[in-house]
Amino acid sequence: MEYFSSDFKLGILGGGQLGKMMLTETRKWDIQTFVLDPSPQAPCKIGSHHFQVGDLMDFDTVYNFGKQVDVLTIEIENVNVQALKKLEKEGITVYPSGQTLEVVQSKAKQKLFYVDHNLPTADFSRFGYKAELEAAMTNTIVEYPFVWKSAKFGYDGRGVKIVRNDDDFQQLPNVECIVEELVNFKKELAVIVARSASAEVAAFPVVEMEFHPEANQVEYVICPARISKEVAAKAELIALKASAAFEHVGLLAVEMFQTQDDEILINEVAPRPHNSGHHTIESCFTSQFEQHLRAILGLPLGKASNYVAGVMVNLVGEPGHTGDAIYQNIDAILDLEGVTPHIYGKKETRPFRKMGHVTIINTDVSAARVIAEQVKKTIKVKST
Repeated sequence: MEYFSSDFKLGILGGGQLGKMMLTETRKWDIQTFVLDPSPQAPCKIGSHHFQVGDLMDFDTVYNFGKQVDVLTIEIENVNVQALKKLEKEGITVYPSGQTLEVVQSKAKQKLFYVDHNLPTADFSRFGYKAELEAAMTNTIVEYPFVWKSAKFGYDGRGVKIVRNDDDFQQLPNVECIVEELVNFKKELAVIVARSASAEVAAFPVVEMEFHPEANQVEYVICPARISKEVAAKAELIALKASAAFEHVGLLAVEMFQTQDDEILINEVAPRPHNSGHHTIESCFTSQFEQHLRAILGLPLGKASNYVAGVMVNLVGEPGHTGDAIYQNIDAILDLEGVTPHIYGKKETRPFRKMGHVTIINTDVSAARVIAEQVKKTIKVKST
């Protein structure tokens, strides 16, 4: 199939910042794009050829949107899977597949998938509702502290809580969930694996993630991870095994824990471009967004290694600020060497909402991390 400067149509479900950065690559290659998002002000509204407002979880909306395109992909997991499956039966190419998304959408199904495929993960229990979990606690089957995760619709740190006492427990919603042991880990790591329809595979370097203690979202991504070669090799191998098990097409971001004994446990996966890969735009030979397109279009995969160290820092809305966004002190960071800001184009800020990121490249990863800290302290996303 001819993709470039042709009638070929690529559909993207979701119009947020991941889609916007994917569109940068499609515009470079002149690929016609259709985007569906529930917000009329989504970042992808500018940059796509055809932008449609609609509910990503509505069967008819997703199905009718998908009928317009040749290949359909996602930038968010929360989409109507049954519509994707029907589109696949009718000959529309959908990557990742509806089957893959059906597993990933449920944290309970994800965990069972890891067990079934001998992939290492933290011990867990599954509960249909809060009373079941409370009964397990009464019978000391589950004890504090533990990690509670909503089985569905958790995203970007939401739907995950560390439960340490009765007060924490009372605040949990009455939904299906899984409960995991609280892993005593050294570092949180991630590997993004690209896999094409012809099963060509390429893995990006292992990254280290530092999380915000309050928002439970990634604050810094550090590449290469500050770990031994042996641990890096182990993390990459487990990510590749996960990719092979899912048989996905496109990207699979595999988030992992490095335990105190240097074992690697899978936390969760995302079959799409991922926050842990933003640094690749500046630090790697091929960005994660270009690699995703190469994979889903059946093109040769690009070189995934990095040629310079990179640190990514998320720009999020300041606590106490909701409203029209203003970015304070952007000009100040532009004086810093190796710094590139990415503003997502979201008009409204709110506490801890991802509004942009900044990548710092440097031959020395430690120096890049120091500059990233300076960037974090300098830029503030507030409301007018």
